[in-house]
Amino acid sequence: MTTPPLLNDAERWRLLLGEAAETALPGCGGNPALGAMDRALSWLYGRQEQGSDSLDRHGGDGASVLSVPDWINEIHTLFPQETIERLERDAIHRYGIEELVTNLEVLERATPNPALLEAVLRTKHLMNPEVLAMARQLVARVVREILEKLAREVSRAFSGTRRKQRLVPTGSYSQFAARESIRRNLRHYDPERGRLVLARPWFYHNTRKTLERWQVILLVDQSGSMVSSVIHAAVTASCLWGLPGVKTHLIVFDTEVVDLSEHAADPVETLMQVQLGGGTHIGKALAYGAEQIEVPTRAIVVLLSDFYEGMPEYQLLSLTRALVAQGTRVLGLAALNDKAEADYDRVLAEKLVEAGAQVAAMTPGQLAAWLAEKLG
Repeated sequence: MTTPPLLNDAERWRLLLGEAAETALPGCGGNPALGAMDRALSWLYGRQEQGSDSLDRHGGDGASVLSVPDWINEIHTLFPQETIERLERDAIHRYGIEELVTNLEVLERATPNPALLEAVLRTKHLMNPEVLAMARQLVARVVREILEKLAREVSRAFSGTRRKQRLVPTGSYSQFAARESIRRNLRHYDPERGRLVLARPWFYHNTRKTLERWQVILLVDQSGSMVSSVIHAAVTASCLWGLPGVKTHLIVFDTEVVDLSEHAADPVETLMQVQLGGGTHIGKALAYGAEQIEVPTRAIVVLLSDFYEGMPEYQLLSLTRALVAQGTRVLGLAALNDKAEADYDRVLAEKLVEAGAQVAAMTPGQLAAWLAEKLG
């Protein structure tokens, strides 16, 4: 990995303030990397419109002629990793430079991170097969990092899922508590014969796990604003897929409903199947989810949405009431990302609560803890 050049305090201020600070900060021209850094920053931030609250930067080397691949190569040699990720994130989110995820050479150099993953999901339909194959590798690398972190959180949440075992004086041989039986009968030990008499054997009353056959049905809004939630829902479904006694469904929707449950064990394949955008028909998705329920009292429906319903609300609300009445738990998630930032229709969310649903903003780890509590 290339070591980025070091700057002194004056050069850092010159880089921050741009060409306007050239005369106020003399002695900054001796570092050849400074001009290249200024040019790379100006390529991105110099496109600010007049009247923006950001600085109107101008590079000291004149108008930039960098292409996107050139710019990627430059920032990877000029800046530390944290700065590179920030620059790539701003290029995608603030300026919509989609070439970052539609150009093979750029993808080969790009730093895999959640921002790039979101951009890939938004633009993968524009990619040719060669670029799409590289994009899939990038998706896999980012998902692997998220999966490793979330898998640990899910494991912690679902640890200790055995009930505290109660000892009783009768039971089957498979429930025999050998250690406790010996300990509690030590007073009956015969030293002359060297023999322990089990005057009263003990048995475990409960040896089964609390995770019996449950269904977890994830209904995920795939409108463009919910891309982060889609990512974490796919990874969450993959983690839940491996739990004993849990049948996981992964269903995405806009105005149509697509069941991706067969891909739930593979979050990469799930994400490559998602088509972001379109309208929203939450009630239609909930109706489909309700049709998948096998035992109502052992089913949990998790609805990930911003709750901006594009169709009349009566279907959604009446279905929620019916599900709750039959003993099914309904959880509405206003957000499912690392920061738990929620932007949603609070009026409809309140109506869902009145209908018997729970509505919250949770990170993936918090959702795992909530599910572990309910499944227990």
